Amino acid sequence: MSYLTILRLPHINIHNANALSSPFTIGFPAMTAWLGFTHALQRKLNQQGLDTLEFVSVAVVSHQFDLQTYKGPGDFISSIVGTGNPLDKTGARSAFIEEARCHLRVSLVIEVDGLDDEDQDALLQQVQHLLAGMKIAGGDIMGFAEPELSLLDDNSDAERAQLLRKLMPGYVLIERRELMIDAQQQGQDALDALLGYLTVNHHCLQQEDDSVVWSSSRKTSGWIVPVATGFQGISALGSAKNQRDPDTPHRFAESIVTLGEFVMPHRIQSLDDMLWRYHIDLENNLYLCQQNNSSEDY
Repeated sequence: MSYLTILRLPHINIHNANALSSPFTIGFPAMTAWLGFTHALQRKLNQQGLDTLEFVSVAVVSHQFDLQTYKGPGDFISSIVGTGNPLDKTGARSAFIEEARCHLRVSLVIEVDGLDDEDQDALLQQVQHLLAGMKIAGGDIMGFAEPELSLLDDNSDAERAQLLRKLMPGYVLIERRELMIDAQQQGQDALDALLGYLTVNHHCLQQEDDSVVWSSSRKTSGWIVPVATGFQGISALGSAKNQRDPDTPHRFAESIVTLGEFVMPHRIQSLDDMLWRYHIDLENNLYLCQQNNSSEDY
């Protein structure tokens, strides 16, 4: 990677985004949601006349995150803060399905390809116009700062540092799949490997004066979190009843959850360390979001 065209969408305020990122994790929206939004924005821009434009990869920087849960005094677990659904036709309360939501503020750094110099102003104008009517991870966009387009030499420490400073204060979501691979190579089950890095262990030590000192530790340092990064097909490609697109094969799939880490932007040594892109592995039925520098196999 050398010279890159970078589109920065700073400080996007999102209300009621989907926090149920996989069937068994709750928290920051899945990477499929961020890349899905980026792809949807690209398609809308293509329809506006920017035919050759392509969004290659995207980085997500979290500035603020507010998970909509409640934990009362003395409670051991937290409860999801739900919303009141409207009454059905008979006036009865409709069936309630818990939906975990979150409010958050993020910045997106998008790698752009196929953009002509004369189309740069049109791109920025169209992005501002389109963002106002789009959703991200099912949440409403309540506001955003002015988008910025720049040409960056990733081999230049000064230019990279200048971009990363604009993302402060915040936390970049990076992939830590190698932790899962190491644990599984040692014979651990995938779920045990995941929980092993997320578990907080509490220890107590009795002093000579009979006082007790408590300490807490995790398996590795860093802000390690579970992150949904794609899907694995569990059925053969074929057709489905009432499918929306009759020309595209369908299949059943299940979520893929691995480990990620939130790091401060100043720790990023190359933009490849934080940019995510799509990766399709049809031999293993994998539909993934992974980082540009990923090389390990699942």
